[in-house]
Amino acid sequence: MSDQTTLSAEVRTQFGKGFARRLRAAHKIPAVLYGHGTEPVHLALPGHETLLLVRRANALVELDIEGRKQLALVKDVQRDPVRQVIEHVDLVVINKGEKVHVDVPLVVVGEPFAGTIANLDATSLSLEVLATDIPDHIEVDVEGLEDGAQITAADVKLPEGATLVTEPDTLVIAVATPQLDTTSDAEGDAEAPAEESSSDEAAE
Repeated sequence: MSDQTTLSAEVRTQFGKGFARRLRAAHKIPAVLYGHGTEPVHLALPGHETLLLVRRANALVELDIEGRKQLALVKDVQRDPVRQVIEHVDLVVINKGEKVHVDVPLVVVGEPFAGTIANLDATSLSLEVLATDIPDHIEVDVEGLEDGAQITAADVKLPEGATLVTEPDTLVIAVATPQLDTTSDAEGDAEAPAEESSSDEAAE
């Protein structure tokens, strides 16, 4: 389940690219908190702690906004496409006991039958789950599955209390036997007589 982190946040009243650059130069990250009909609150978050926080999918955080506590979910992280520096973070207000819709990453465990491979067709599942019980990932067991076996979203074991939002018949895993590529061998055989013919001509 998601660990809850506490971050001290400062309310900011200045905006614009220039101010955002100065903020990041001071090792802080611009953010906005919104949701549940509340007015958006523009914040400055501590850079290093925020960087560690957003490494996890669906990170839950308790914000200390100048003495006021507020639970929030990381909704979106905007990064510089070249330097991958965090430019902005969107946070959504969460009430205790509230359920949220989140996409949870899938992790394949186990080994399928010898000579086969398990192809991951979907990398995540959408769930409705308590905000305080969001799993870091969901394991999909492929141990011993043979060629032709399939796992759909409905087959995946979900955490207690979670409800599947993804269509139940969505393909998650397909087990197959890799096909050998014989094209290059066939082309090589076709070229062989031509090479022999050239050698015969040289001999004449």
